[in-house]
Amino acid sequence: MYKTHRPTTMLQKSILTVGAAFMSFYDPYRHDMVAVLGETTGYLALKKLHSKMLKHPEGQQILQERPRINSRTVNMTELSQMPDGTLGKEYHRFMTKNNITADSRTAVQYVDDPQLAYVLQRYRETHDFYHCLLGMPTTMLGEVVVKWFEMINTRLPMCALGALVGPLRLSAKRRKKLREHYIPQVIKMASNSELLLNCYFEKRWEDSVDDVRKDFKLNTIPRS
Repeated sequence: MYKTHRPTTMLQKSILTVGAAFMSFYDPYRHDMVAVLGETTGYLALKKLHSKMLKHPEGQQILQERPRINSRTVNMTELSQMPDGTLGKEYHRFMTKNNITADSRTAVQYVDDPQLAYVLQRYRETHDFYHCLLGMPTTMLGEVVVKWFEMINTRLPMCALGALVGPLRLSAKRRKKLREHYIPQVIKMASNSELLLNCYFEKRWEDSVDDVRKDFKLNTIPRS
């Protein structure tokens, strides 16, 4: 159906789901298992996301053109030369500071509908923009905060897993910060925000990052 697709039966998907769920709970850092779990449990959420994107002008264009975010499609040198405060510059700064490459996202394999597979791939490849726009670092605490936002914004089961299981890896002090400071802010903001999958980031490089936040009803989350 698409280049990386791996056909599976319902029984095989069930086995993959159970195994991936076990490994994801045991070790949330097993990103490969979290990815598999997201593919085998996300059908209904992906259908809703696809429908929402079709109803949005940018989302519709994204689905039609199917852009990809990787080192071949994003010129990081050009982004580094953009003015401070632009989305391109802030994205470059975030990726450089955290030593992240856009090529690190796992390819979708087990989603049988090519359109839904692209929606999930797009979510994976835009994850770093969520960090950038919310002002969250790539620490374990930062990842959990972003997962709380993604859980509410996308309704993807794997985001719920990260939001609910991730805190088990935090110290008691950080869990308290998460519970008392970050979660209330994220819930309030994410409940009113626009679907961030509808943002055609590649066509907004020169836009002010604050304007992008405004368009999608986002704020940076103050650190505690």
